[in-house]
Amino acid sequence: MPARQTSAYPQATLMVVEEDNIKCSRSDPLHIPHEWYQPGEILIGGIASCIFYRSPKYFFKKAPTQEWNKDNKDMMMKFYQHILALAFAVDEINENAEILPNITLGFHIYDSYSNERMTYRTTLDLLFKSQRFVPNYKCGIQRNVIGVIGGLDADTSSHMADTLGLYKIPQFSYGSFEPARIDQTYSTSFYCTIPNEALHYQGIVQLLLYFGWKWVGLIATDNDGGDHFLKVLESLLSQNGICSAFTERPITKLIHAGEFFHDISKRISVFLESKAISVIIYGEATSIIWLGNVIFLTTVYQLFPVSKFPTGKVWITTAQIEFLYDAIQRWSHMQTFRDGVFHGALSITIHTKKHPGFLEFLQMINPFEVRRDGFIKVFWEEAFQCSTKKTLYFNEMHKNCTGVEKLESLPAPLFEMSMTGHSYSIYNAVYALAHALHIRLASRSRHRTLEDWSRLIPLHMEPWQLHSLLQTISFNNSIGDNVKFNKHGELAAGFDVTNLVTFQNDSYVQVKVGRLDPQAPPGKELTINEDQIQWHRDLTQVPPLSLCNDNCPPGYSKKRKEGKKFCCYGCSECPEGMISDKADMDSCLSCPKDQYPNKAQHGCIPKILHFLSIDELLGVTLAFLTIFFSLVSALVLGTFSKHQDTPIVKANNRSLTYVLLISLLLCFLSSLLFIGRPNKVTCLLQQTAFGIIFSIAVSSVLAKTITVVIVFKSSKPGSIFQKWVGGKLENAIVLSCSLVQIGICTFWLSASPPFPNLDMHSLTGEIIVECNEGSTILFYCVLGYLGLLAIISFTVAFLARKLPDSFNEAKFITFSMLVFCSVWISFVPTYLSTRGKHMVAVEIFSILASSAGLLGCIFIPKCYIILLRPDLNKREKIIRKL
Repeated sequence: MPARQTSAYPQATLMVVEEDNIKCSRSDPLHIPHEWYQPGEILIGGIASCIFYRSPKYFFKKAPTQEWNKDNKDMMMKFYQHILALAFAVDEINENAEILPNITLGFHIYDSYSNERMTYRTTLDLLFKSQRFVPNYKCGIQRNVIGVIGGLDADTSSHMADTLGLYKIPQFSYGSFEPARIDQTYSTSFYCTIPNEALHYQGIVQLLLYFGWKWVGLIATDNDGGDHFLKVLESLLSQNGICSAFTERPITKLIHAGEFFHDISKRISVFLESKAISVIIYGEATSIIWLGNVIFLTTVYQLFPVSKFPTGKVWITTAQIEFLYDAIQRWSHMQTFRDGVFHGALSITIHTKKHPGFLEFLQMINPFEVRRDGFIKVFWEEAFQCSTKKTLYFNEMHKNCTGVEKLESLPAPLFEMSMTGHSYSIYNAVYALAHALHIRLASRSRHRTLEDWSRLIPLHMEPWQLHSLLQTISFNNSIGDNVKFNKHGELAAGFDVTNLVTFQNDSYVQVKVGRLDPQAPPGKELTINEDQIQWHRDLTQVPPLSLCNDNCPPGYSKKRKEGKKFCCYGCSECPEGMISDKADMDSCLSCPKDQYPNKAQHGCIPKILHFLSIDELLGVTLAFLTIFFSLVSALVLGTFSKHQDTPIVKANNRSLTYVLLISLLLCFLSSLLFIGRPNKVTCLLQQTAFGIIFSIAVSSVLAKTITVVIVFKSSKPGSIFQKWVGGKLENAIVLSCSLVQIGICTFWLSASPPFPNLDMHSLTGEIIVECNEGSTILFYCVLGYLGLLAIISFTVAFLARKLPDSFNEAKFITFSMLVFCSVWISFVPTYLSTRGKHMVAVEIFSILASSAGLLGCIFIPKCYIILLRPDLNKREKIIRKL
């Protein structure tokens, strides 16, 4: 059993490369210079994306060269941490006696060079260890690769899956969001150590909605990944009322400066002139490189018609992007970073945690203690601007590396000492493979001791045997985070929201300001601590507004502009009677029925109840008049009762007089039913009591008029009217006429009775509390019948007006009925033209006026004789006149 290896550094110096492998590589013109191999009984493969080769331009005039131009390359120094994270995870597992005891993990890491051909090449080399491109041939000692971690972008992951999927080897993508692009045949072998893609897009949309940003710019790489991003995100933006101000598609290939300048020239004007404050950046290194060149060309060379790059923007970056300021430094000068162009940027980032052991691991790294790390010397030379090749000639610009340089001395834009989100994903992927392998071996050795594990090492173990375990695995890593995959092979976790804070010393920090939690209730997945966000210094308002135009204030609604996106609109004032209580409302709303708009039309005010109240002047006045006329009626009735035996009282049918006076008294009192808030009882009594009592009063007047006529006619000898003289005719007239009205009212109450009603619409700002007549036809039947009786009484009295005065009160009745009819004829149009308490006041006034007309015209002359001229109230006077 070989001794358990404890560290990738410095034990990697003891690495012995098998002679067979060396022989296999010597004759290969495509020898890959950047790889890192650490031996072990079981290997984990890795495909990183650190080094970018600028491919030569092909003119098809000669065969393209097979050699790599070693000088035509660039290294993304931040991405070197991804390689170190894999080595650190393997080292940590090898030191942990509880995971794979007495089994040493190894690794073999290549670079994809962000090139399709080299991705296929290095993936095959991982599987077959052949330095020549010979599929299914393994050169040298057999090594067991149980899984491969990579790649950073969707294209690399897809190219790797084309090969790894054929052999069912577990593949862990640590930066790609698009498992949908993986062939369904291979999808069961593909795992993603970052959360669900849909949650990522949802987080971006919720972030925009949180700050009210409706007009945003989009920068996405010009490849399949960018196409997918725009297709999904633009649909979500549209569904949530957000528009894209512009869409830029940076080239994904590193091309010549002339082509790059031409590409920028075609699209730069829209980008620079856009009012969009919020700009979303999707992609990998090329997106930041493109943006850095735009900044460089506009600020340094001023090649475009702007004096300064618009710095007052909020950049929103996706989880695939780590802020590659080393690329900006290389292509657009570090001055861009010092100017704080990206200060205040917000990022949806892969969740990570600080790992103290990883910091210690980084502090131990020395480029001269590792022989087979094909990446570290390139990284060290670029990071510290020195040469690892010893030379006697060096100066300040070209010096020898000493090995005492420390990574923590590098500014954060070049290399971060804390574990980034992508590195944390790689770290979790290594642990997922280790735990699955541990469970697999443990299930085969339940009755064996730990010392027997070495006998169970499967030299020819098939990687596909781990899939069933990986799909259900759940464990806590060394820093306490739970790691498990959902049914789609994606990490069941959330995202962090970070805020970029830059400094003048070429450094920065990413402050965690929020969390995107998939376990939260729908619509509340995003939480933001707004107080911790530092915005860009050039912003005039914080949080800023990113809108096509100013918000429509409350009281206005949006008005679409023809030919513009729906986020660009005008504002129109709400129509009368409608409101908008929020900014940017699509349409105005009506207030609830019991409320009405305020003057500014941005809110509703509760309506006040409108009815004829006893507490107001009009109600008090009408109530006073009602009581006054009631008292007058009572006094007249008392006077007639006291002088009931006098000739003038007897001569005018004493019983009919009492009936008329009592009915007039009740008419006055019935007016009180109309004062105060209507209720069910008062609504039933108002019109019916008024109709019946008035019909009795008018019937009594009619009976008195007919009595006068009959008495006059019967005074002649042999008159046929003599048999009608007496009380029976008068009683019959009053009773029959009243019964008709009582019948109408009874039918009204049984068929469609009046009821309390709230009229919300007739008066602005008020709710009319009224009695709805129920059946309007029956209401006017009551009034019509009263009118008919009044017309008959008026006609009979008018015809009898010239009878002798001693027996004749027809003149007074004629005049009283003229007043009565005049009042009620004018009542109808006035009643119909008013609303609310004024309508009620009109009816009360009509009742009082008509009743007072009858009382005054008929009884004042008699009271005058009874009280003031008793000398005329004698039989002799009446007989003499006769």
